[in-house]
Amino acid sequence: MQSVILVVHLMIVLALIVVVLLQRSEGGGLGMGGGGGNFMSSRGSGNVLTRATAILATGFFITSITLAYLATQARGPRSLLDQPAATAPATPGVPAAPATPQVPQSGGGQGGTGMLEGLRGLSQPPAAPAAPAPRP
Repeated sequence: MQSVILVVHLMIVLALIVVVLLQRSEGGGLGMGGGGGNFMSSRGSGNVLTRATAILATGFFITSITLAYLATQARGPRSLLDQPAATAPATPGVPAAPATPQVPQSGGGQGGTGMLEGLRGLSQPPAAPAAPAPRP
């Protein structure tokens, strides 16, 4: 459904560009204000182009809002509060223990370098075991 609306949206965009470019310039912003040989010079065609622009602009906004709504519905939960709570299977006769948050321990007086070293250790492959020292 989203791809169909996207194709319709792109067709509306192209039609809107063409209709806007066909309209006669009233203000002469670039000094090119309408000469006598315009393609659409009658008053009635100007009203048709104005109405077509309004209709296409309305369609553009409707398809844009629809696409934005569909994009937000396609995503999963955005917050931890939106996700269902994960529960462990209950064992008969054993009460469930309350979950306690795990707080990372600091480096024990090293200014927090223990945590940094721990994170570095996660990103690096484990070191190979050292070879035993030769006996004399």
